Amino acid sequence: MNDPEKAALERTAQAGIAALQHGDGQVARRAFETIVASGRATVQIWLWLAQACDLLDDRAAVMAHVAQVVALDPANPYALVMAGEVQTRSGNDRAAIAWYERALNAAQGRQLPPDLIARLNCAAAAREAAFARFEGEMMGAFHDAGVDAASTGPRFAEAMQIVAGRSQPYLQQPTSFYYPRLPQIPFYDPAEFDWTVALAAALPAIRAEAEAVMAQGAGIAPYVEADPDRPNKGHALLADARWSAFHLFRNGLPIADHAARCPATMAALAQAPLPRIAGTAPMALFSILAPHTHIPPHNGMLNTRLICHLPLIVPDGCRLRVGAEVRDVRAGEVLLFDDSIEHEAWNDSDAPRAILLFEVWRPELTEAERQALTVMFETVAAYTPDQA
Repeated sequence: MNDPEKAALERTAQAGIAALQHGDGQVARRAFETIVASGRATVQIWLWLAQACDLLDDRAAVMAHVAQVVALDPANPYALVMAGEVQTRSGNDRAAIAWYERALNAAQGRQLPPDLIARLNCAAAAREAAFARFEGEMMGAFHDAGVDAASTGPRFAEAMQIVAGRSQPYLQQPTSFYYPRLPQIPFYDPAEFDWTVALAAALPAIRAEAEAVMAQGAGIAPYVEADPDRPNKGHALLADARWSAFHLFRNGLPIADHAARCPATMAALAQAPLPRIAGTAPMALFSILAPHTHIPPHNGMLNTRLICHLPLIVPDGCRLRVGAEVRDVRAGEVLLFDDSIEHEAWNDSDAPRAILLFEVWRPELTEAERQALTVMFETVAAYTPDQA
């Protein structure tokens, strides 16, 4: 571009900006369309052109120009929220929600100007209003059809949240090994497992042992530790004592001196269907979460097991999310869940939270499958390729 042409286009852009500031969509549109016609339009020019068309309520043109912006800058929050606003004015709630979700996600962790923050707040409110309208329409349809949706149980309720856009599907995504054709169940009912009765009955003795361990401090180490032979996966609590562990079983073996300090806990664990896999399982420990600590969302290594939590020392403000379901953590109330589904935990209190954490076989696996998986995992753990 020669200097006179560049200078002329810059003057045109300034005129367009001034027109936008004065609310003159027609003048602004002509200015920015001139620049587009020159073949020199940038992301910002396309965005200004979309804004000019928005002033004129030319919704088709806004969406076309937003598409140009998003093609060049997929996370541009101004363009994304503008598209949502257009869809809201058009009465297309489902499309509006999709644009608002994308805008809100794009804005996370970014320093934003006040005007954009205000628009994003409006977007969040509009999204909630759209959810409410959709749910009202759906409940009306249930009523007209004589269907009592409230009696269908948590599975249908979760499906409704997904259909409404309030949630997403959470599926098993183990980080190391996936076993096919297992049900996608976040939380299991402990009452369906006989061994949980004896576990809960042992709570006072197990809690006393955990309290003694915490008072002494010896043997407690960060839960997430680096493996010198493997790449660092960048866990937010790597080597962080705010989430710590006192191991009773590790890599399939009891920690002898730890086990000796916790005989009641070891006796209770002996009643559970722990996987016995040389070099790998079982794993059992006291998990200690410091005050005001959040374990960020993550997935476990395997979907062939369930994780059991026996809450021992639990102040108010402790929660566990598995998939779309969040549960309060309460002392003595066993939690049994599939940790291959994304999960996270919070201790929002001013005191430590302590639980007994261990793994058990999934109930759906047959004895033959458990035996075959044991051989497979032991072979993988022991495998060392021949060194030529």
